[in-house]
Amino acid sequence: QVQLIESGGGLVQAGGSLRLSCAASGRTVSSYVMGWFRQVPGMEREFVAGINWSGGTYYAESVKGRFTISRDNAKNTVYLQMNSLNAEDTAVYYCAAEDSSWASTIPSGRLDYDFWGQGTQVTVSS
Repeated sequence: QVQLIESGGGLVQAGGSLRLSCAASGRTVSSYVMGWFRQVPGMEREFVAGINWSGGTYYAESVKGRFTISRDNAKNTVYLQMNSLNAEDTAVYYCAAEDSSWASTIPSGRLDYDFWGQGTQVTVSS
């Protein structure tokens, strides 16, 4: 089993930045695809960004150019740097891991991921 713990959420003004962290434990996730999703109450959980074992990345169109996903395999941690935040980015952000070692393809479907964190709230005030 993999446990994922997100941190770094909070309240920020529009135009500001936040960096989310996702610390994994239980297994080394360096070979896993890692993803970030977000969810607003009453809406489906949506894909934000993903990163594969070699550092390849994939972003939702809504965040491309503003968000950057990265990983530090030595720390078993994944990050999401979020810049130029706006009110539409307000959501609970979830970290996820796909148990498909050394896969290059980064899926954007929620059901493709096997492990999830509890989420961290990001609120952007306008």
